[in-house]
Amino acid sequence: MKLATLRHHGERTVAVCDADAGVYWPVSQLCDGFSGDMVQLVQQFSDLRESLRPRGEAHPLAAATLLAPVDRPRRNVFCVGKNYHDHAEEFSKSGFDKSAQAGEHIPEAPVVFTKPASTIIATGERIPRHADVTQQLDYEVEIGVVIGKAGRAISRANALDHVFGYTIINDVTARDLQKLHRQWFIGKSLDGFCPMGPYLVTADELDASNIDVRCWINGELRQESNSKLLIFDIPTIIETLSAGMELQPGDVIATGTPAGVGIGFNPPKFLQSGDVVRMEIARIGVLENEVA
Repeated sequence: MKLATLRHHGERTVAVCDADAGVYWPVSQLCDGFSGDMVQLVQQFSDLRESLRPRGEAHPLAAATLLAPVDRPRRNVFCVGKNYHDHAEEFSKSGFDKSAQAGEHIPEAPVVFTKPASTIIATGERIPRHADVTQQLDYEVEIGVVIGKAGRAISRANALDHVFGYTIINDVTARDLQKLHRQWFIGKSLDGFCPMGPYLVTADELDASNIDVRCWINGELRQESNSKLLIFDIPTIIETLSAGMELQPGDVIATGTPAGVGIGFNPPKFLQSGDVVRMEIARIGVLENEVA
């Protein structure tokens, strides 16, 4: 099932979508009395699922504005860094990684940081350039995981039972700030630094161990990989995060990026105003944003 948060007749709503047919059905239309956001839909999904079968009047997607699918998470977005072998290698060689131990290329445990909700923007929105604070703007295509069932101390074997679905995340980064502050929060958390979308696709639509990810900058393919090449796979990330900390329905996890980011080139290829960042995961769609 493909879900979206969108602006419908001037009002923000969540919807079931058929992107191929270019139509959607507001959840409030399918489930009488529902008026919540995507997090509330995730929380109530097991009770509402049968009612979410598309029926009745469909509305044209062309007449709506897509927002980020989880545009109002209740907590920060959880993020994992250096989680593909090739990216960990390129990051180590770049000279920008001040978090690693001497001689370390591959982290011994997941590297976790967060991005606040204020970073989230939708496909089609412009990524703020923030030229007053950074001259080294970079992009990172990532698989976004949305938790559907709460849990603490979740085992790796049971982790995927807690996944509601998947989306695309661009972990935009100010590399100079990331390097300067050593811990990554500031460099990852400027306003608009988490483009997300276009849709949230339920977990039954994708195989977590075999998800292709791609990123183009101005039409040039820069990143192309697959979740099978993650250092710490999605179940391991969930097991790690939930150890002593309860994950909650609607929590969002960004799982890391493969090689091909701007700092991986010599000289680096940082984003500039007017650049178009296009990211794609099959069945989820295309997340595209221009740099302001």
